[in-house]
Amino acid sequence: MERPLLRLHDEDDRRLPRIAPPCSLVIFGITGDLARKKLLPAIYDLVNRGLLNPAFALTGFARRDWDNGDFEDFVRQAIEKHARTEFNERTWRQLADGLRFVSGSFDDPEGYRRLAETVAELDRSRGTGGNHAFYLSIPPAYFPVVCERLAESGLNARQGKEWRRVIIEKPFGHDLESAQELSEVVGRVFDESDVFRIDHYLGKETVQNLFAMRFANAMFEPLWNANYVDHVQITMAEEIGIGTRAGYYDGIGAARDIIQNHLLQLLALTAMEEPVRLTQSELRAEKEKVLSAVRLPEDLSTSTARGQYAAGWQGGMEVKGFLDEDGIDEHSHTETFAAIKVFVDTRRWAGVPFYLRSGKRLGKRVTEIAIVFKKSPHTPFENSDAGEAGQNVLVVRVQPDEGMTLRFGAKVPGTQMQVRDVTMDFGYGHAFTEDSPEAYERLILDALVGSAPLFPHQREVELSWKILDPVLNYWQSASAPEQYNPGSWGPESAHEMMARDGRAWRNP
Repeated sequence: MERPLLRLHDEDDRRLPRIAPPCSLVIFGITGDLARKKLLPAIYDLVNRGLLNPAFALTGFARRDWDNGDFEDFVRQAIEKHARTEFNERTWRQLADGLRFVSGSFDDPEGYRRLAETVAELDRSRGTGGNHAFYLSIPPAYFPVVCERLAESGLNARQGKEWRRVIIEKPFGHDLESAQELSEVVGRVFDESDVFRIDHYLGKETVQNLFAMRFANAMFEPLWNANYVDHVQITMAEEIGIGTRAGYYDGIGAARDIIQNHLLQLLALTAMEEPVRLTQSELRAEKEKVLSAVRLPEDLSTSTARGQYAAGWQGGMEVKGFLDEDGIDEHSHTETFAAIKVFVDTRRWAGVPFYLRSGKRLGKRVTEIAIVFKKSPHTPFENSDAGEAGQNVLVVRVQPDEGMTLRFGAKVPGTQMQVRDVTMDFGYGHAFTEDSPEAYERLILDALVGSAPLFPHQREVELSWKILDPVLNYWQSASAPEQYNPGSWGPESAHEMMARDGRAWRNP
């Protein structure tokens, strides 16, 4: 029997949260920014909330010449600077007692031998019970060698009810072929059921709330179809540039980095049918149906757009253009903005365009899903009386201010019948006393518990690449990306793409 997504540890008392069993987590790339700013604080917050077993242990694997004491200092500094919950000395001591560090390079067999000894020691001293997860917070190029070394050292082997799992950070390949090759490499070492592909957007509270909004309320689902929806916009915008990520970003770009995983996953959750139960297999089945039904328009020149941010001023500061950033080839065609239009060829969504866009150095940091409804077929108001009223829009804000906004027309106070747009707003920050858990908290806990509905399956990854590969191939033969001003909302070609359809982007 599969574990439903919302089922808690004790079915008879839903007040009790899920708690991870005795286990350890090994993080490769422990000294990187992701581990320091996200993973270590999330682990501490889980311990602080009592969601990790007292036997939990954490091992860092990196090339640093550290002992356990050096590692303990590093972890404490990361937690004190980035943890969401208040630092508690008692919680820290519980976590610190299970900290271990193993020095080694990703291809060094001797390092894996020491790691195997450390894992066995934790089973004896901490009672981790042979349950170990390996978090690959490393560039994808190292995935094959790390998996091979884990197999050679026997670290992937388990006995009886023990489990060994691998958690993989995106990107999952750079096209369909490489994604399939990566899956084959990982699949030789771990069963598919033990592979957890992290998409941190799926751990965000508002994304989870899509299930509740659609399936726990009778008012939305009857309108959630082509009869009432004009189009859907899914946006992830950032104010920052690439920063120090030139080595990763050049050659990857906005489409591979964001659209292939985050935005297509949000599309799937928005457009999917209601599953019978919120279980791993049924959620995946519904998402796969949507992704397999996604269709690109025939003319990619008018239904896609890409750009690079130019030098200029943003937020009162002078900023570099992408081609001027340290480590970027001055002739690079890597896009920092990407937008595509797709259709979902199902009965529910036939003819409704979905517009997906992502970019850096845009006007505001925001991720949102906007359901734009059709205009009313008839109103009794004269055009002059309608005022500034537009289309009804339901906006699901994923970040930074998690919540929902509904835009609709209302009468302006006064003697005239004048209608203008107003909004009703729901925000997690003021509607609930509980803080929303950070996405990595939820996903790390799910991986340790063995609950996988929020993790994309290999089939979803491949379907996403099948959607994006034709766009990437077209751009490869097209001219250089269009330049756009920092602080704007992307290149003119993106606005022209919408204007051809008689629509416009929502620019929050």
